[in-house]
Amino acid sequence: MKKRILVKFSGEALAGENGFGIDTKILKFIADEIKSLVDNGVETSIVIGGGNFIRGVSAAKDGTIKRTSGDYMGMLGTVINAVAMQEALEFVGVSVRVQSAIKMEAICETFIVRKAKRHLEKNRVVIFAAGTGNPFFTTDTAATLRASEIDANMLIKATKVDGIYNKDPNKFKDAKKYDSLSYDQALHDNIKVMDDTAIALAKENSLPIVVCNMFEKGNILKIIEGDYSNCSIVKPDEKEMV
Repeated sequence: MKKRILVKFSGEALAGENGFGIDTKILKFIADEIKSLVDNGVETSIVIGGGNFIRGVSAAKDGTIKRTSGDYMGMLGTVINAVAMQEALEFVGVSVRVQSAIKMEAICETFIVRKAKRHLEKNRVVIFAAGTGNPFFTTDTAATLRASEIDANMLIKATKVDGIYNKDPNKFKDAKKYDSLSYDQALHDNIKVMDDTAIALAKENSLPIVVCNMFEKGNILKIIEGDYSNCSIVKPDEKEMV
């Protein structure tokens, strides 16, 4: 069976130690990792957050900017990141297309699911930008939605840690790591793998969510090849699969 995945990166990860903007060294590292997937025949799509520029919730915090406008500003941030990622991928020799949920003909294609699938079939990486195109929805939800629409085999959330924990492992030494858990467990125990809307959508479509460390070279390819030793996975439990 053809392997088709969607990888979700946070915008903050692109900023590196600066905390804002784009660190081109990190951009190049990600591009090399994605190239290794394409070179191994994996149909690859990407969603990148916009938190390295602006978050809608934060922008609207004091009420000066409306939440809807703040969210649209955040969507524009994801387009900036998508264009940067496109440039980095082309720099390492990967064919790529950016599709936006908001029309921006001068910059990128508008999202059309059939066209996205066709790009993937032609071994082009597809970067989905501008979230879902609607305020009040996160890029986690956008990633789950797009992965479901293109019939991806799995959604990989590439983060700064090596899996899912019950609390921040960088702050708490006694943080417990989950090797695997069900959608219901993630929702019931309020484990913030992704936001609840994203997890519910993944459950509805039986879409596995794998959380891994994006900064470990070759990690994503290992996961696709079936090595889950250095990550965590959210998937249906036996009852849900019946």
